Amino acid sequence: MSRACLVDLSKCFGCRGCQVACKQWNGLKAEKTRFFAGSYGYQNPPALSADTFTLVGYSELDTSKGLQYIFAKRQCMHCLEPACESACPVRAFSIDKETGAVTYDGTKCMGCRYCMMACPFGIPTFEWSKTVPYIRKCTFCADRTSGANIESELNGQPLTEESRQCFDESYSMPACAKTCPTGAVKFGEREALIVEARQRMANSPDRYTGHIYGEHEAGGTRWMYISPVPFEQLGFPPSEQIGTTPYPKYTHAALASVPYVVIGGGAVLGGLYWLYQRRLESQQGNAGERGGDA
Repeated sequence: MSRACLVDLSKCFGCRGCQVACKQWNGLKAEKTRFFAGSYGYQNPPALSADTFTLVGYSELDTSKGLQYIFAKRQCMHCLEPACESACPVRAFSIDKETGAVTYDGTKCMGCRYCMMACPFGIPTFEWSKTVPYIRKCTFCADRTSGANIESELNGQPLTEESRQCFDESYSMPACAKTCPTGAVKFGEREALIVEARQRMANSPDRYTGHIYGEHEAGGTRWMYISPVPFEQLGFPPSEQIGTTPYPKYTHAALASVPYVVIGGGAVLGGLYWLYQRRLESQQGNAGERGGDA
């Protein structure tokens, strides 16, 4: 089972209910913010942070259809093969087998911040203001999507299997998807969402660019987007820059060469040391011969 979210940017009207729901569910404190023109367009607060896991940017674009106002929700993309996981030397990141979420274990983290440098989408943030800081990012609401919090009773009465299933379907999704009033964020099975995205684009070709961002980028992600304008105009990293190869494949290729480099380097250094010793012994021998002649 591969769960994911599809964001239809043509449906988002910028209510930022997803930002509020995210903070509420994750117990994140409010930030003193200001309206800011940054990489995501106009946004408030200025960027993702240790207290802001999801952020809606607002862009005014002069297009062939006239002036368009596009809102774009940003958060961890939850890659199918995450770069943060492969870059972490202590395995503080892992993929939850049940939900597919890229999760973080702060008890293992040593604060190297390699994950921040490895992420092609620039998502993980650091708690700079804390003495013992952790990496923070969207959790894909793994504690909701796992169904672990579904109640067995309602008002003191046991839930029937039908009621429990209904509750599961309505509750077991990321808080942002649950709260979206326009259906701009849809949660479901990844392959089914891809089929639906293609169908939407085929039915309304004038409404979308024809590209599903996240279907192939960095090997595929669990957050995918369709948009009426090119994603680069909204501050998304260009698809050509991200590529379609999972980033861990680059890491594994580099790490696989380490043993050979170490062995080869050791052999070269050993050979140089042997030559140095031979030269030193030769010089000492020549000096002894000259001393004997004297």
